[in-house]
Amino acid sequence: MTRRLILVAELVALPFLLVTVWWFSSAGSSSVFFPPLQTILAALVDWFPEGVTRDVVPSVVNLLAGYAIAVTAGVSAGMVLGRVRALEDAFSPIIQFMRSIPPAALLPFFILAMGPTSTMRISVIAVGAVWPTLLSTIDGARGIEPALLDVTKIYKTSRLRRIFKVLLPAASPLILAGMKTSLAFAIILVVVSEMLASTAGIGYFIISSQQYFNLPDLWAGTIVMGLLGYLLSELFFFVERRLLAWKGEI
Repeated sequence: MTRRLILVAELVALPFLLVTVWWFSSAGSSSVFFPPLQTILAALVDWFPEGVTRDVVPSVVNLLAGYAIAVTAGVSAGMVLGRVRALEDAFSPIIQFMRSIPPAALLPFFILAMGPTSTMRISVIAVGAVWPTLLSTIDGARGIEPALLDVTKIYKTSRLRRIFKVLLPAASPLILAGMKTSLAFAIILVVVSEMLASTAGIGYFIISSQQYFNLPDLWAGTIVMGLLGYLLSELFFFVERRLLAWKGEI
């Protein structure tokens, strides 16, 4: 119990210190651009609970949907390309070309093609976040020890069992590393897409606050976006530790 309390204290000590410093250093601030933390938190309280339904929920739904598509496509295609060298050589120039295009540069096309809809935002997230997972999966699949596959052949393991019991677990460290980067891309893209073409979401709330020069709301929206990213990252790390527990290193 004491060890657990120490760990919790280590996790919250620095954030608590920084918030305390921010609170007292900003108290009485007359700057329009840097309002007191007390004012920002008051704006945050006023935003709830309506803001959760109107802005947070749509952002989370779009983010998770786009991320799920990106991960599914990246892992599926990456395993095929990583195991079939001829296909990887054929698709490599296209992959390198597409991943070099900033996802935000594709936003105008998606807006024109799909309009300011949830489908557009999910598509932007999926297209922009797929590359880290795809490339990491290719590397993971390519680096699987041939001895593992020889064992599956000796025991006449079925194809599905070979994929889910041997190939995916063996490549999982690199796959999860790519998924971690894809999650960061997805968080960025959901905000950018909502800033440019949306009437709801955290990104829309932030940009509309900026347009109306409502700085407390702008800071409040930024804090919420940071907290959301942090919670999603912690959830990912929790899942990653469970999936890689067999390595004894996580």
